This record gives sequence, C-alpha cells and structure tokens, in this order.
Amino acid sequence: MSDASAKPPRHFGPEIQGAIYLRGLSGAKPEIPTSFTGLEAAAQQKMTSEAWAYTAGAAGLESAMAANRAAFDKYPIAPRMLGGAGVRNLETEIFGAKSAAPIMTCPIGVLEMMHPDADLAVARATQRVGVPMIISSQASFPMEEIAKANGDGERFYQLYWGKSDALAESFVKRAEAIGCKAIFITLDTTALGWRPRDLDIGYMPFLRSQGIAQYTSDPVFRAMLPQTPEENPQAAAFQFTQIFSDPGLDWARIAKIKSWTNLPIVLKGVMRGDDAARAVGEGFDGIVVSNHGGRQVDGGIGALEALPDVVAAVNGRAPVLFDSGIRCGADVFKALALGASAVCIGRPYVYGLALAGDSGVQTVLEYLAAELDFTMALTGCRTPKGIKKDILHLR
Repeated sequence: MSDASAKPPRHFGPEIQGAIYLRGLSGAKPEIPTSFTGLEAAAQQKMTSEAWAYTAGAAGLESAMAANRAAFDKYPIAPRMLGGAGVRNLETEIFGAKSAAPIMTCPIGVLEMMHPDADLAVARATQRVGVPMIISSQASFPMEEIAKANGDGERFYQLYWGKSDALAESFVKRAEAIGCKAIFITLDTTALGWRPRDLDIGYMPFLRSQGIAQYTSDPVFRAMLPQTPEENPQAAAFQFTQIFSDPGLDWARIAKIKSWTNLPIVLKGVMRGDDAARAVGEGFDGIVVSNHGGRQVDGGIGALEALPDVVAAVNGRAPVLFDSGIRCGADVFKALALGASAVCIGRPYVYGLALAGDSGVQTVLEYLAAELDFTMALTGCRTPKGIKKDILHLR
C-alpha cells in the first residue's frame, strides 16, 4: 500500500525555471545568479578577504582543484533522443535518509565567516528543499542546535578523528542522539594541507575560536581545559590545535567506531580502488570519493577520475558517493552516470550562504536539482538510477 501522507516528488526543473520566468514578466531578476561563475563572482564581492581565501583556495599550486574541474570535461554527455522522460522522479534514499534529489551538502567548517547564521542556515535550507545535510566537526554551532534548526530534515555527521579517541567517541554518541543517520569519517585531513591563500594572510580561523563549537560544547573536550571556554577562549582554541589532527590515524583505530555505534559508517576522502576495496572488506558501509575540493594534496588527480575505479572496486557492496568539483546539474548527472549514488555539494552552497543566508543556500540547491532534472529530461532518464555510463561519450 502506498503512504497517503507521503509528499509527491518535486518537479524541480519546471518549478524553478517557471517561477524565474514568471517573475521576469514584472521585471524581476534572480537575486542569486543561476550560473556558478556568476554566483562565485557575486559571493566574492560580498565576502571578506579571509572568508574568500578560506573558501575559494586550495592546496599548493591549486592544481588538484583545477584537475577536479578538468575531469568533468573528459566525460561529455551524449544525449539520447525520444527517451520518454516526460515525468521524472529525482527522489533518492541513502543510508535510510530520504532525499528529494540525489544531492546533499558537504560538511564545511567555519561557516560563520560567510554568514552569522552559519550551519543553522544550512540546516533550515536543506530541510525546506528536502535533502540531507552533513553536519561538520568544524561547525560554528553545536550539533544539537543545528539539529534543532534542521527539524525533521535528514542529517548525517562528519567526524574529524584527532588525537583523542574519547573525544571522537563522544562526538559519535552526540550525533546518534540528535538523529544523524550515518557517520562520515573524513580520512584526508589528518593534517591540514599547505594552503597558500590562508598562509599569505596569516589567517587560521580556529586560533580565533571560530569553527570549534563542537569541541567547546563537548564534555570530553571541556574536561581537558584548565578553565571553561567561556572563561578562557584562547586556551580552548590552543587546546583544539593540539588534538585536532593526527597523521598516525590508521585502519586499526577507525575500526573502534563499530563498538561505539550501530549507525552506518562511511569513509570520506577515498581516491583509490584498493582503499575502497579494503574499506568494504573491513565492513564499512559506504565510500565518498573526494579530494577535499583540492584543499589537501596538491598535484593529485581529479576526484571524478577516481570515481570509476572506486565504483568497480566496491562492486555494488556499498553505496559510493562523490564530491569535489560539482558546480552545476550536468556535473551531478555525470557523477551519477559514473556510478555515484548521490553527490555532495560544497563551494556553491557556501557562496549562496554568503549572499543570502538560508534562502541563498536553498536557492543554490534548487538550481542544481532543477538543472539535473532538465538534463535527465533531455537525455531520456526518468530516475537517478536510470542514469547509466553509456549516456556519456567516453574519450
């Protein structure tokens, strides 16, 4: 039997495009630019130099970030005609979370640099659009407040596993308590990458007590401090820098998480087929192909280039998600065609946040879903699972 209370699927393309053109009859133009280039340019004008460096920058010569974009050009779409995709359904379910489209927001830290509502704005926007958010370890608000803002929205939690296993366990337990449906362990940031844009202005937000709200609200972290973070925020910030990262993190340590929770555990930052095969072989529940938006290892391959090998290595045993370089709905389409179950959006929604808070985030996410919807219509694909590799012209 069907659930009579279930909402019908959103028809993002006609809904969003039609509304823009109808408003245009009275001379109104979109407040949020509809292309990524326009969005990025507008956000740069609005953001501080520190926020812009943190968001737009990448590691080293920024070649890995450039490779992320170049990879999409290697997989052009070859549209198939007369596919009969007059009605599309973008709905997806991932780790038990239902989503109106195969899209979710990446965990991005220090969002207070972009807008005072930070993660709360993202939580409200994703709930309204009907897509999941991944709450960041480096959020500007405690996860409990973010979950409250997210309401009945779907959410996951991203874990940075530093030097303290007790703190990592506390984060996991808190995430479970607020209704997160999976834990994403970020593997590629066991040390901060060499990021010249931040270095050249000498700006690390964490030393200014920004982006460490998960820590200062955590009882395990607070027990490490001689004074409370409210009494001595500088000491709390310094303590954070001492425990945040641990290049010694290995397979044996992350296996401990299975004794802390029954939630699905997803490994984020995998760029090799052999790592992916080992992950699923050791019982982890999902993979995110990602090079952290090019922010960690310069000189690396584009994330999309790694996706086919990872999908082949996993061989259907676990969902494979994708991030790094998504800028438009056609990019989402290509990642799905190469085997991703869903994609995570990074810089685009941050720029929307900087421009207009939660409404800016909502608008950017709806634009991406709308363009994906139209791309599916124009290539004969009715559902995300119907987007297959043979729709791409593989060079």
